[in-house]
Amino acid sequence: MQEKKINGVKRHFMVDVLGLLICIVVHAANIQEREGAKMLLIKAKEKVPCLIKVLADDGYSGESMREHVRKEHGWEFESVKRPELHKFVVMPKRWVVERTIGWMGNYRALSKDYDTNPRTGEANILLGSINYMLRRLTDEQVVKEDWIDKTNEEKLAHIAKK
Repeated sequence: MQEKKINGVKRHFMVDVLGLLICIVVHAANIQEREGAKMLLIKAKEKVPCLIKVLADDGYSGESMREHVRKEHGWEFESVKRPELHKFVVMPKRWVVERTIGWMGNYRALSKDYDTNPRTGEANILLGSINYMLRRLTDEQVVKEDWIDKTNEEKLAHIAKK
């Protein structure tokens, strides 16, 4: 679980051990990180009720958060702390989330904050995640960047060829 800061918006990701998206919450930046994490955990409980342990960024640390996760959801909670601020160190398990955020940056709609509506931001992240999962299954890019610029007739002709 980690949060990505964009001007005016916060994005909270939850991924599995492979870096595949479990759920996402996008909300206004004036909401505290821990409150955003609570919203994310509610979504996660609906999607993955068999979850056992949550690893989180240091921004979510604190005894109150640990107790909330244990009492409300019955999960073990561990926050991964950075050893030193100005040194690059690969953190155990944390790199999985960082890699997922990096992959999301490859999609034009996610490279900058084009969305003003948090629900649209969540939808774009879900589309990027779906594209990534399909690409891993098929070894090819499913939605190409120039696809958006094509007319409906060109898109239908392309699909008919396959």
